Amino acid sequence: MNYRAVETDAEYIARLETGADWRAEIESLANDVDADAAWFSALGAVQDAECWFYDQDDCEYYPLEFDEPLEVASCVGNVSWLDGERFAHTHAVLSDSEGNAVAGHLNEATVWAGEVYMRVFEDELVREYDETTDLDLWL
Repeated sequence: MNYRAVETDAEYIARLETGADWRAEIESLANDVDADAAWFSALGAVQDAECWFYDQDDCEYYPLEFDEPLEVASCVGNVSWLDGERFAHTHAVLSDSEGNAVAGHLNEATVWAGEVYMRVFEDELVREYDETTDLDLWL
């Protein structure tokens, strides 16, 4: 296991803009506050969504697309540098009008309403390729 202590620098709350992309809004917040590393949680609703499921045998993401309004029952993630840009690694639990839930890596979604809390770390974190999982992970 790799780990290190982190110190927090600042905390922010934000409202996501209706019609914008959910993950892009979180990355925009990170850019606006110069967050080189952060942890966030969020909730709200989206008009559509694309979640990714990571197949551990194939080492590949497969998309699940939803073209309907969904509640964001839970959304957590982190911000770090990936390929020279701030990247919001985002996971969410989404539910439909009948209470059916789907969860996974939230690649994109159109915001209906959203609120986010972000805790920024003092030091940056960078993602690097991990051979075992074929993923870009924190050091």
